[in-house]
Amino acid sequence: MKYSNSVEKLPPYLFIEIDRKKKELLEKGVDIISFGVGDPDKPTPKHIIKACQKALLNPAYHQYPFGAGLKSFRHAIAGWFKTRFGVTLNPDTEIHSNIGSKEAIGHFPLAFLNPGDVVLVPEPGYPVYNSGTIFAGGTPYFMPLLEENNFLPDLSRIPEDICNKAKIMFINYPNNPTGAVATKEFFKEVVAFAKKYSIIVAHDAAYSEMFYDKTKAPVSFLSVPGAMDIGVEFHSFSKTFNMTGWRLGWVCGNADIIKGFSKVKDNYDSGVFSAIQEAGVVALKSSQKCVENARKMYKQRRDVLVNGLSKVGFKVKKPQATFYVWAGVPQGYTSAQTTEKLLTEAGIVTTPGNGMGKSGEGYVRFVITQDVKRIKEALERMKKLTW
Repeated sequence: MKYSNSVEKLPPYLFIEIDRKKKELLEKGVDIISFGVGDPDKPTPKHIIKACQKALLNPAYHQYPFGAGLKSFRHAIAGWFKTRFGVTLNPDTEIHSNIGSKEAIGHFPLAFLNPGDVVLVPEPGYPVYNSGTIFAGGTPYFMPLLEENNFLPDLSRIPEDICNKAKIMFINYPNNPTGAVATKEFFKEVVAFAKKYSIIVAHDAAYSEMFYDKTKAPVSFLSVPGAMDIGVEFHSFSKTFNMTGWRLGWVCGNADIIKGFSKVKDNYDSGVFSAIQEAGVVALKSSQKCVENARKMYKQRRDVLVNGLSKVGFKVKKPQATFYVWAGVPQGYTSAQTTEKLLTEAGIVTTPGNGMGKSGEGYVRFVITQDVKRIKEALERMKKLTW
């Protein structure tokens, strides 16, 4: 079978391969502890489920939803955004519903790229920034995220000819996989850079509500002066409300960019199921106590895992946000070797840092989607390994 040039250019999708290896071991009876994929282990809050159950009975929602999303959904987003970030959005022109963030980010380059156009992609990073660029015929230019620079891209190191060819820049804070949080000063630098070279900024803010210090809650890129002129921000219900399987999110920001993106969406899908949008309205407008409780739970897990990893040979700092722990591998090991050893000798699934980009070499990503008891069990297994 002959595949398209775009498909041939794609690297193997990392998490599919990890899942395959995990299933092989499960079939052999191995007790697997998985820190591999960022999928919350707790159920969706009951009040959100009940809202969807009620909406399912509305016959009007059994038809194609089409368009940018229910008016009630877009107004709920605007209200939440104003309260959380102090940013005013026009629900009619500056918000569009998405079937989760993944499809939206993947489709986004189709609206703005011509063959050969450059997209600035953070690396290590979420693989869809790269694959979406390739499918749209674009050329990815990887911006290294290094610990020495607080895992922020050094924009001054991007060659001038690349800057002039770039049409889109993807950024992602709080960051997957490093857990880093960007400052307003960095976002201001991004705005100035994007305006200088006429680049669209696409900020993936899927982890905006997964932070551990209320006094340092992540800011929105759109809260920086000038950001609305050149950028959009992607948000998701997946991690915030344990709704990964529901496939619900939105993009907001510059009206012209949203308009261009909507043309792609209109041709690729028929909108987000309205009953799920209604559940999203309830999630945003109800008490956020469930989100606060989740943060406390992840903080406890983070502390147990980080403290334990530092005692068994990993170089690790407590992340400021997300539910990822970005750990430097034991001395003398590569990312792949560390991941393989953990899997085959201890039944522990992790993600090799270099699998998310060559700048991730020397790190392994842990996702804290196991309860404290299982985290402690994993640490006990690691203590028995010889590094």
